[in-house]
Amino acid sequence: MLLAAGASRRMRGRDKLLETVAGAPLLRRAAEAALASRARRVLVVLPPDAGARAEALAGLAVETVIAETAAEGMGASLRTGIAALPEDSAGVIVALADMPEVDAAAFDALIAAYDPGRHREICRAAAPDGTPGHPVLFGRRFYESLQDLRGDTGARGIVAGAREYVFDVTLDSRAPLTDLDTPEDWAAWRALAD
Repeated sequence: MLLAAGASRRMRGRDKLLETVAGAPLLRRAAEAALASRARRVLVVLPPDAGARAEALAGLAVETVIAETAAEGMGASLRTGIAALPEDSAGVIVALADMPEVDAAAFDALIAAYDPGRHREICRAAAPDGTPGHPVLFGRRFYESLQDLRGDTGARGIVAGAREYVFDVTLDSRAPLTDLDTPEDWAAWRALAD
């Protein structure tokens, strides 16, 4: 599940999900990374005024759903996405669409780590130094809690309250922490990438 319903308020008029990364809008690149992974399906949660964001996904084999109350925050996106999952879904990876370095290998690492028999039902990507970030895989046991979320704090409370089920998956890059929210963030990231 790719969360792409945020308002990009801190971008001062620009849409961060339409910023160009390697010749394509960031949202398209994020969806392509998810599609290239072992995930069975890719669901993108969009805002009611999806316009250009929906266009950025044209031709990709993704499913889209509209978070009608997206202005409420991430809770609305998570509720909308969870409600759209099939009944036989064993788990869902919650990914933020504004993280340009997350690739298919990151999704695959979470899928490989998921193991309810070993209490690995929340698999969270982490940077090489162990700092946790995104994306995060949630097993079905947490769907009801995700559907109860309100506001814009995301699923932090769920993770904090279920530590015995959390397994951090260390990636070999800073991808889990590279979240670009402001024009300054973008400028600094592009300067490092050049």
